[in-house]
Amino acid sequence: MSLASIELRDLKLQTEIGTYGPGTIIPKQHLLDLTLWIDAKLVLISQDVMENVFDYDPLIIEIDRLAGDCHYETQERLITRIIEACARYSEIKAMDIGLRKLPVRAESGSLGVRVSVDSLTLNNFRPH
Repeated sequence: MSLASIELRDLKLQTEIGTYGPGTIIPKQHLLDLTLWIDAKLVLISQDVMENVFDYDPLIIEIDRLAGDCHYETQERLITRIIEACARYSEIKAMDIGLRKLPVRAESGSLGVRVSVDSLTLNNFRPH
C-alpha cells in the first residue's frame, strides 16, 4: 500500500498547560504539528469530490475541543488525547505529532514533545 500524508503545521491551540509559580515564564502560545499518514488512494483521485478524500475538518474541530476541554498539567496528556481522537478514524494508518510551547525564556525559544505513532500503536488506541 502506498501512503500519503496530510500535514498540519503551527496550529495555535487555545489551551492551558502547566502550573507556573511567581516569576516563571508563562508560555504565550502552544503550537501543534500533525502529520497523518493515510492510504494514497485518498489523495490520488480521479474525480474532484469530497467522498474520495479524507475529510480532516471534523478532526481539527475535535482537536480544538480537546485543547480547551480542561487544564492540562502536561503536554503529553493533550498529545495522548489527540492520538486517541485520531485513532477513531480508520483512514489514519500512522501519525507524527508534536506540541510545543513558547517562549521558554527571555521571550525566546520553544520547548515541545514529539512522537511518531505506527499502525500497531495506533491500533492499541482504537476502539475494539
